[in-house]
Amino acid sequence: MGIKFSDILDLFEIVNFGSPYEHQGYICKVTGKTYIYSEFGDNEEELPDDIHSEKYLKIPHKNDLDLGRGLVFVFTQEALPSEYDNVRAIFRHKGAYFKFKALLESSGKLEEWYQFETKQTENAMRRWCSEQDIEINS
Repeated sequence: MGIKFSDILDLFEIVNFGSPYEHQGYICKVTGKTYIYSEFGDNEEELPDDIHSEKYLKIPHKNDLDLGRGLVFVFTQEALPSEYDNVRAIFRHKGAYFKFKALLESSGKLEEWYQFETKQTENAMRRWCSEQDIEINS
């Protein structure tokens, strides 16, 4: 099975839109066809009856790949070490990402964060694909 990496990244973005696990994405190991399921019923096509079989791979959520808060802390240590304790405190409360991005904006680091997050996400998804024996097509 081969699949374009951009299709995998698109599916990953959908899976991670909104609250965790509201959306699911799957890849058929045989055909490379992708499937999306949303709890909100915006499903364009029905999932195959055997979607939970070994024939399909479920796209991981970013938390499954340690791309959530842990990534924020790594970035903060590298890019804004003097704000590390402040960022840890921010993430003990609701609205943490909004406040974190406001801090990045005021520090001129928001674009750097987006680049870092994108690179780390792509690296994590490439590792995941390799572990799942997914053949990546350009």
